[in-house]
Amino acid sequence: MLADIDSAELTEWMAYEQISGPLGPERVDVLSSIVAATVANTARGKGQRAKEPADFLPKWDQGATAGAGDWEQMLTTVKSLNRRLRGNDLTEGGGHDA
Repeated sequence: MLADIDSAELTEWMAYEQISGPLGPERVDVLSSIVAATVANTARGKGQRAKEPADFLPKWDQGATAGAGDWEQMLTTVKSLNRRLRGNDLTEGGGHDA
């Protein structure tokens, strides 16, 4: 997959996933949280509160209330991931962190 898309498209998909939840079958995250709660509840001790599936469900779109300047940290992170994956930096000044 990484050979077929550039870093800009990958970044867009990463941002989309952060807002809308994981890519793939619809709401598989909810199904996974139900399984995780079931497993956790079978191992809980007597008198301990039962876990709810919501306790295991990721909180999507946490970045919606992010303050100004967060884009710079995101850019630094994306550039770092791009270097680790041996991607090409096609931004102006390519390869230099902001």
